[in-house]
Amino acid sequence: MRIAIIGSRGIPARYGGFETFAEEFSMRLAALGHTVYVSCEGGADPKLQSLNGVNLFYFPARPFYRILYDTLYDIYSLIVACYLCDYLIMLGYGAGAFFFIPRLFRKKLIVNLDGIEWKRRRYNLAEKAILFVSEKLAVRFSDVAVADSRVIQKFISETTKKTPRFIPYGANVPPSGCWDLTLFKALEKKDALITLEKFSYFLVVARLEPSNNIKAIVEGFLRANVQSKLIVLGNFSARKYKKEIQNLRDQYKKSDSVIFTGGIYEKDVVSMLRHHCIAYIHGHSAGGTNPSLLEAMACNALVIAHDNEFNREVCANSAIFFADSIDLATIIRSVEARPEKYAELKTHALERVKDYYSWEMVVNGYRQLVFDAVDKVSYDSVEEFDRDTATRPAS
Repeated sequence: MRIAIIGSRGIPARYGGFETFAEEFSMRLAALGHTVYVSCEGGADPKLQSLNGVNLFYFPARPFYRILYDTLYDIYSLIVACYLCDYLIMLGYGAGAFFFIPRLFRKKLIVNLDGIEWKRRRYNLAEKAILFVSEKLAVRFSDVAVADSRVIQKFISETTKKTPRFIPYGANVPPSGCWDLTLFKALEKKDALITLEKFSYFLVVARLEPSNNIKAIVEGFLRANVQSKLIVLGNFSARKYKKEIQNLRDQYKKSDSVIFTGGIYEKDVVSMLRHHCIAYIHGHSAGGTNPSLLEAMACNALVIAHDNEFNREVCANSAIFFADSIDLATIIRSVEARPEKYAELKTHALERVKDYYSWEMVVNGYRQLVFDAVDKVSYDSVEEFDRDTATRPAS
């Protein structure tokens, strides 16, 4: 099969959940013998032509005004993918008004709806209105809509005439490894981490924006007044929000205990930090199955998650949930004082990832969607479909 995965910023993954998904999913599809293309933004450097068997193509412009750029990038990717492939998997729906394009080429479009984007606090009213309409058009024009959480699946089915298929994100279970300070020494932003000791810190890995409750997390940690540090990996989405967090941190005398490292994309470093933190704090409140949360669970980290239906669905009974900064402060003090009390939750979290969020399940789920979307040919099983398509010449 010739399959395009479009809508992410590209691979290698250096940004967020969609990029992680595109990388993990595309490489597994390629390993199964499919011809796979992934779209990439024009700012990538270097511009690789392929990566681990996956073909890459680039938008011929570097990023500028983000909303306009993303829309143009998605339109370009839709057109190019239609020439290259028979099946398109679009990540996100920001350009939903243009999802009719694959129909003009008689290609199949599968859309991963991600979260309920128009509810995110970082957007103004006009942007939210555009995203709201784009969501409806994306569901209408797609051959199959995919929700990565049951909550989103239920929401879309109640507000449109189509019920999305449920396929979550996946996560690898990495080896635990040892605490290796030489990994920090190789980082550009090593100064904040070079003297860090294992199990001496709480960890956040996120895009630093309001819907991820970064302000509440920082305030809760500072209120707790504990001996540990708070390590925050990620980039701020807006200068105004960054200023708010800095002002909040400056109000407390122990403000140096909150360390912002910026974005760190070295997987072995992030994995080591997850494995050896006192707890991972997850503030995401708008979205579905968040890859960063799954990866923390897979690293056997104790998870403290914002109390919302998305995080409850993923974690079930394997996390501690907080409602606000005051609630979080109480939890942080309790966890630092007696971390062994919560060891069973860590075990539950790891087992939950293995049972419900493996990449093999994700790949099989999407391959089943393609199998279901095939026209004019009847198959009794995905295996029969695989045998037939493997012998057909590429289109």
